[in-house]
Amino acid sequence: MFRLGASQVFRATLAARARNYATLREIEMRLKSIKNIEKITKTMKIVASTRLTKAQRAMASSRYFKGADQDFFEAAGTVAPKEAEKVLLIAVSSDKGLCGSIHSSVAKVAKAKLQDYPNADIVSIGEKVKLQLLRTHPDNIRISFTGTGKVAPTFKEASLIADEIAKLGRYDRVEIIYNKFASSVSFDSTAAPAYGKASIESSKNLSTFDIEDDSSAVAGFSDFSFANTIFSAMAEGYASEVCARRNAMDNASKNAGDMINKYSILYNRTRQAAITNELVDIITGASSLD
Repeated sequence: MFRLGASQVFRATLAARARNYATLREIEMRLKSIKNIEKITKTMKIVASTRLTKAQRAMASSRYFKGADQDFFEAAGTVAPKEAEKVLLIAVSSDKGLCGSIHSSVAKVAKAKLQDYPNADIVSIGEKVKLQLLRTHPDNIRISFTGTGKVAPTFKEASLIADEIAKLGRYDRVEIIYNKFASSVSFDSTAAPAYGKASIESSKNLSTFDIEDDSSAVAGFSDFSFANTIFSAMAEGYASEVCARRNAMDNASKNAGDMINKYSILYNRTRQAAITNELVDIITGASSLD
């Protein structure tokens, strides 16, 4: 009976140690993985912070030229037609994620516009917004552009995109949906009209401008303004995305730090409990031998 009791105590001691060591290893592995995630999020925050300067520089340049276009349209009295048979919606996003609600906000505005224009064609700039619109309106998407948002956009890139969109044909109404940069912590998803040649020619105050060869001059300005509007939307969206990613990675790093503190305390308490249990088993075993 004595030997049976000692063997039972021994087996129980081994089983308790195995359970404690398994729990400690699990906590240690979880703690190690969270620390690795914290390193990644901190690095991504630093990268986003370094890109912010270039993003704001591109945004300032695009705002300058877009402001000049807006001054002309306001002076000329250019307005978009209220009734349009053919409508084109251009959703501007990017291919990269981990930046909060940047892409879903653009998709949300585009879906709201599709309720007003259910037969509108869609051009997506960026893989993220295309994937979201494919779920609900796959038949409306005419063309999509990928490989955007990796670096700050340029006017050349916007011009190439505008040339490809122009091949789709003439539209009565064109709206560009994008994220407008408001501050380092906020953005506004909005839609800006792009005026075509017909809208400019029908401007009520166009005659106040001394334009030679009206047809070719208006067509050239319309093409330039269209590319400039796309460039402005891409620059505003890129700046908003960089800020949103920096904020998201900052929050993720803080959450990872909180989890590291939590699991460190849990690891220490579990380790102390395991040591205490081992001491109790040793004392119990020694007592049973007496």
